[in-house]
Amino acid sequence: MAKTVRTNKKKEVSLDALGLEAGKVPPQAIDVEEAVLGAMMIEPNCVPDVLERLIADCFYKEANRKIFSAISALSKDHEPVDIFTVAEALKRTGDLEAVGGPYYLSLLSSKVGAAAHVDYHVNILLQKHIQRELITISAEVQRDSFDDSIPVDDLLNNAQQKLFDLAERNMKRETLPVQDVLKDTIAEIESNQDRTDGLSGVPSGFTGIDKVTLGWQESDLVIIAARPSMGKTAFVLTMARNMAVEHHIPVAFFSLEMSSKQLVKRLLVSETGLSSDKIRGGKRLLDYELVQLHERIKDLSAAPLYIDDTPSISIYELRSKVRRLVRNAGVKLIIIDYLQLMTGPPELRGMREQEVSNISRSLKAIAKEMSIPVIALSQLSRDVEKRGGNKIPQLSDLRESGAIEQDADIVMFIHRPDYYGTEEEGAVPGQAQIIIAKHRNGSTDVVPMIFRKNEARFVDSNDGGFLPPEDDIEGYKGVESSMNNSEFEEDF
Repeated sequence: MAKTVRTNKKKEVSLDALGLEAGKVPPQAIDVEEAVLGAMMIEPNCVPDVLERLIADCFYKEANRKIFSAISALSKDHEPVDIFTVAEALKRTGDLEAVGGPYYLSLLSSKVGAAAHVDYHVNILLQKHIQRELITISAEVQRDSFDDSIPVDDLLNNAQQKLFDLAERNMKRETLPVQDVLKDTIAEIESNQDRTDGLSGVPSGFTGIDKVTLGWQESDLVIIAARPSMGKTAFVLTMARNMAVEHHIPVAFFSLEMSSKQLVKRLLVSETGLSSDKIRGGKRLLDYELVQLHERIKDLSAAPLYIDDTPSISIYELRSKVRRLVRNAGVKLIIIDYLQLMTGPPELRGMREQEVSNISRSLKAIAKEMSIPVIALSQLSRDVEKRGGNKIPQLSDLRESGAIEQDADIVMFIHRPDYYGTEEEGAVPGQAQIIIAKHRNGSTDVVPMIFRKNEARFVDSNDGGFLPPEDDIEGYKGVESSMNNSEFEEDF
C-alpha cells in the first residue's frame, strides 16, 4: 500500500515512513477512492469528467491506482467501461489478482452511494493528493538541505520549482459558456466608455505607441528587442517613470543587469535637472542644488514604482514576487530587463534554447494568471549587423529561441539608422523607429520617435515628423514628462 515518490536524485521518499515518523497516517480517503471507482464502472457518463480532473497518483491505495489506470486506458481506446471490461483489462496487464480479483471489483460497485456525488468525491481526492504531495516535497527539501554539496541557490530553485509545478498541475480553469464570457466582456467595454484617453489598456506614456496598441493589454506578453546599446533600458525606464509618476499606475521594474541605485540615479538626473556627474558623486553639490534635489524628488518619491535588482532571478522566484506585488501593491504592469539574464529550471541548464523557451512560456503564463501585461526586454542576435542594407531587425533575429516569437503577443524592435551609419534619405541624426513586428490582437506598424543620445532618452516625434535633438528648438512637443528634461549623457 505504501506509496513511493522518486526524486531527481533517485532517492525514495516513503509517505508511510514519513507518517510513522510523525506518528500519523498520510492524508487519504480510501472509502472515497472506492466510491469514485465504483461510480466510474456503473455510470460510464461520469468517466470523462473524472479522468479530466484526476490522475492515478490521486489514489493512495496501490490497487486503486491500478484500477484507475485500467479505466483510463479503456476510455482512451474508446472501449466501454464496466466491471467486466475493467477485469479483462487488468487480466491482460497481469494485475487482476494483485488488486483483489473480480471480488474486489464487484465490492467497489456496492460502495457507491450516488453517482451524482462524484464531483464532491473527486474534490476530496484532489485535496488529499495535494496534501500528500506537499508532505513529499517538504521531506525532499528537508533532506536536500542537509546536503552541503548542494548550493543554496539550487536548493531554493528546486523547492520553488516543485511548488510551482504542483500548483500548475492543479490549477485548471473551467470551460465557460459563451454567455458568461459575453457578460464579462460587455462589462469591460462599458467601463472603457468612461475613459477619456481613448485607450483600453495601461498607457505607455508614448502617444505614438498607444495609438497602435491602445495601451498595454491585460495578459499580454510584450517583447522589446534590440542590439546592445540601442537604448532598450532608456526606453522602458522612461516609460516606467511616466506610468508611475504621470498616470499613478503601480509598476514593478525587475533589473537583472543594473543595480537599483544605478536606475534611481538615472531617474534623479531627469527629475532634478542636475548634471549626471553630481548625481553620481563625481562633483560636489552646491547648497542650492541640495535644496533642488530634495524638492524635485517629491513626485518620484510618491510614485508607485517598485524596483527589484535580484541578479539571475529564476522564473519561480519572479512568479512568487509578482504575485505578492499584485496582491499587496496592486501592480498593473511588470518590466523585466532583460529576458536572457533570467535562469530557468535546473534540469535545463546547459540547454540554453530550451531554457529560454521555458522562461518565455512561463512569462506568458504569469501574464495570463495575474491578468497584467508583462514587458520583457530581449537581445537580438548578431545576424542584424551581418545583414547588408538598412539592417532593420526581423523576427528571426530574436536571440536563442524561436519560442519568444511564438509566445509573445507583441514584438517590438528599436531601430536607429544612425547607429549603423546607414541613415536613410531624409533622416536626421537621432531618428529612431519602434517597429511593431508582431501584434496578435492588432495591426503592425512603425512608430517614429527621436533618440536624444546626449540625454539617453526617447521622445515622441512631432506630429509624425522628426526634429533635430538640439535643446534650443522652441515649440518642441514631446512626451509631457520631466524625464524628457534629463541631462544624462550616458548611453544605455
